[in-house]
Amino acid sequence: MIKEFAPKWIAWEITRRCNLRCVHCRSSSEEEVKGHPDFTTEEALRVLEDIAGYAKPVVVLSGGEPLMREDVFDIARHGANLGLRMCLASNGTLVTEEICKKVKDSGIKIVSLSLDGSTEAVHDDFRSQEGAFTGAINAARLFKKHGIEFIVNSSFTKRNQEEIPKVCKLARELGATAWYMFMIVPTGRGEDIMSELISKEDYEDILEWHYEMEKDEDVMLVRPTCAPHYYRVVLQKNKEEGEKLKRRTLKFSTGGAKGCIAGQLICLIDVDGNVLPCSYFPKSAGNVREQSFKDIWENSELFKDLRDFKRYKGRCGSCEYINVCGGCRARAYSVYGDYLEEEPFCSHMPVKLKKAAARKKS
Repeated sequence: MIKEFAPKWIAWEITRRCNLRCVHCRSSSEEEVKGHPDFTTEEALRVLEDIAGYAKPVVVLSGGEPLMREDVFDIARHGANLGLRMCLASNGTLVTEEICKKVKDSGIKIVSLSLDGSTEAVHDDFRSQEGAFTGAINAARLFKKHGIEFIVNSSFTKRNQEEIPKVCKLARELGATAWYMFMIVPTGRGEDIMSELISKEDYEDILEWHYEMEKDEDVMLVRPTCAPHYYRVVLQKNKEEGEKLKRRTLKFSTGGAKGCIAGQLICLIDVDGNVLPCSYFPKSAGNVREQSFKDIWENSELFKDLRDFKRYKGRCGSCEYINVCGGCRARAYSVYGDYLEEEPFCSHMPVKLKKAAARKKS
């Protein structure tokens, strides 16, 4: 195993079924998804054994809505017994007192809860389901009651970007351990809302707002996700202000101040067994039903490409921040059809290209 690129975090789509139909869903999940059956329990346990025999990453049981699987806690317990740090990603609407007891008993360490608005109107619109907001808030209350750590994940487009500071405040009030601000990558149903993607200019402003907000020592752990150029913004701001922003990390985090880590430190196993670079990157590096996880992780040409920054193109290939940012590879693939192309939603012009343009003018 190459230590620099050891797998630290794996999201696992254990079902594509979901009780909601969110506008941005990367897997186009719905109540019944034809052609994409769940892993059997036996298959699921075997996959965990395969992973644990190679590495000990965080494994997030995701979906769809993982609570729609009756054996979700059997799967979680098996992973925990293998020494894996098991987590759960849920929309919260199916959480009950009984579910909370099962979460604790199964060895799940932390739950991520989706919350995309500070009000019922905004969140329910985003999730295409009345009552989704009430369900998520109730889940947060139950998690606090039962002593279950939870993270709030929030996804943003133009329709809810004004909610960003309000959702951050709400996550803190709910007692979340951390708040992750996701900048939408247009895959799955997200392709239907391309016109709603936040503009480059607003994107930059939001990242600068996040930088200033993160200076507050009383704020919970916060992190922009699918926004790799935040790490460029941090370095630029630190240089301007002559200070270094203190960065706190969760103990199960991927670690390090690095932007896009798709196929480098993280990946997704989808419901069909395909190993994808990340949750928003619909290109397979291999299949765990046909190969070992180790073989895929170490020998996939796709993963090798993503780890070779010299192959990156456009502004990313010339950028002085390539090692801390890297640009969102999933977004490049979605917009250009080429995962090595430049990040399409970054406004930064690399110094190298600025100098080249100046020489041409002179």
